Amino acid sequence: MGTLRVATYNVNGIKSRLPRLLEWLDREQPDVACLQELKALDTAFPRHELLEAGYHALWKGQRSWNGVAILARGVEPVAIRRELPGDPGDDHSRYLEAAVHGIVVACLYLPNGNPQPGPKFDYKLAWFERLIRHAASLYKSGHSVVMCGDYNVVPTDFDIYNPKSWRKDALLQPESRECYQRLLAQGWTDSIRHLHPEEPAYTFWDYFRQHWQRNAGLRIDHLLLNAELAPALVGAGVDAWVRGQEGASDHAPAWVDLMLSRR
Repeated sequence: MGTLRVATYNVNGIKSRLPRLLEWLDREQPDVACLQELKALDTAFPRHELLEAGYHALWKGQRSWNGVAILARGVEPVAIRRELPGDPGDDHSRYLEAAVHGIVVACLYLPNGNPQPGPKFDYKLAWFERLIRHAASLYKSGHSVVMCGDYNVVPTDFDIYNPKSWRKDALLQPESRECYQRLLAQGWTDSIRHLHPEEPAYTFWDYFRQHWQRNAGLRIDHLLLNAELAPALVGAGVDAWVRGQEGASDHAPAWVDLMLSRR
């Protein structure tokens, strides 16, 4: 394989958004696609439809919310982990880890944390701390690792159209941003920001107040590469056209192109 495309996409309900998901897979044909917010039980996952589209899948669903999946074009992903370590009592479906095409792919859906302050924000920060601990072991594993998904964090004010009206949101809280920066400090490369330092590269546009039409977006979907994989990075971007389709998710897929021969 020459260039491997790994994408992440919060589908915001896989049953209702399946036509949009299949449309995107057919048009862009990512080699690996990490999905978040399936909002469906395991039994409702559209395995057969995805197989017909050429994608094998691992998934972990949950009724009405959460849920993650890893799709691989033409090959079967090999499961490594189906939960984030550190809290045996956590029953949220938010993390999946697999070996695909010779790399380790971690798919995550970090808690939103709203309203804050409160128990949901406390859960967000506790989950983030668990992620930071596990990410450190992934980073040092010696394997090529991409850790991607909906992080529910706007890293800086440059990553949002206008931070003023979002200052009280959990996505912009100093504690959330500090966790993300500590994660990066382990050595991870924030792919989109690394290749596009002067472009906002939004991945999310709220359904309200004409946010999509005004390009009033946020960057909250990130693809992080460890030191073994970062040299392979040759491209990164957002398939923003997906957000403009009828019945679309409020997210658009973000992706990286990896030339694995450069590792």
